[in-house]
Amino acid sequence: MTYPLRRTPSPTLVAGAFFLLTSCTGDSKPAATADSAAPVAAALESAADRGKTTYGQICASCHFATGVGQEGTYPPLKNSPWLNGDPSVPISIVISGLQGEIMVEGKSYNGAMQPWGMLSDEDVANVLTYARSQWGNTGGPVTPEQVKIVREKIGNRGTWTAEELKKTYPGAGG
Repeated sequence: MTYPLRRTPSPTLVAGAFFLLTSCTGDSKPAATADSAAPVAAALESAADRGKTTYGQICASCHFATGVGQEGTYPPLKNSPWLNGDPSVPISIVISGLQGEIMVEGKSYNGAMQPWGMLSDEDVANVLTYARSQWGNTGGPVTPEQVKIVREKIGNRGTWTAEELKKTYPGAGG
């Protein structure tokens, strides 16, 4: 049996390697300085870089690589108040999906987004961190801890509508 190679190291492996490089020398000198640890840090992809991969595999087919969406069907992510506001809103949408009419920048969209609750908390955080940092968006990063909290709060609910999101998260959608 063969196992596929991971493109990125696991967080546990990275943390262990960093610990060994910075603290386990057997003497009073650190094993690594900030300068010597820089290549290790530089080799690690950021959350947004990992999220870009997920975005390309899952989201771009509807929202496109440029985040502009499809007129009348799939809303733009570029400059979207639904994406850039309270991170609980896009987290909820990614986990449980969205259906029905949604207004973005004065335009109506009426497609359906399937739920992606099978993604890990880290994957949801990464893809949202990517989208919230692209195309002029300024929403800021999303953490796996934030995703976990929202996932526990919303449970195994059905697909959201824009109105339900507005009731649950006052201010959602701008």
